[in-house]
Amino acid sequence: MDGKRPLERRAVLAGGLAGATVALAGCSGTRTAAPASSATATALGRAQPSTPAAAFARLVEGNQRWVSGNLHHPDRDPNRRQLVAQLQEPFGSVLSCIDSRVPPELLFDTGLGDLYVMRTGGQTLAPVVTGSVEYGPLTSGTPLIVVLGHQRCGAVKAAYAALRDGKPLPGNLQAIALALKPAYEQAVRKGGTDPVETMARAQVTLTSTALRSHADLAPLVKRGTLTVVGAYYWLDTGKVEVLDGAPS
Repeated sequence: MDGKRPLERRAVLAGGLAGATVALAGCSGTRTAAPASSATATALGRAQPSTPAAAFARLVEGNQRWVSGNLHHPDRDPNRRQLVAQLQEPFGSVLSCIDSRVPPELLFDTGLGDLYVMRTGGQTLAPVVTGSVEYGPLTSGTPLIVVLGHQRCGAVKAAYAALRDGKPLPGNLQAIALALKPAYEQAVRKGGTDPVETMARAQVTLTSTALRSHADLAPLVKRGTLTVVGAYYWLDTGKVEVLDGAPS
């Protein structure tokens, strides 16, 4: 019996190392474990888009279903839950507003493991937010980023009034207003009957442009492996309007 113990210990150690490798791969979100899940993905019959154009088309199709009410509710069953338990391969990253009426997973009719989603007031950027947006493209090759603004944005409306009247918002809300100041200034220059909506749309374009030209993302955009799309969600209809950057 004593002669078997070294073999047993080596077997336990090998098993522990294998388990740690799987755990790290799942946490990191990289595709290092992709071959192990390919059979399951094939069985489920739903491959993730791997190009910007294909990923964008998947989102467009999902939004069309949302608008019409003909929803598929994909990737929301126990099989999908088991498939992504050890590995995630989202095909898109969405930076949207915190507004309760604008949940990206629903309005694009997607499911578990399909999207990285970041939500801030008025799609405002800060280093930690930019890092979160970068996570998918830089660690797992996510081919699409969507910056999603929306109609009647409360954050933009509050920031517009605060900046116009020179009255700071309470607490850390003022940080959102300051982050939205370039969009406010653009809206003031443009004028128009609805400056808040002009500001909201300007914020989308400014944010998508900033991400597209960011030092770590720009090389991917230049190579064509990543596209950054600016889009606008209409609360009244459920439709997502593309403002800039749609892949050809």
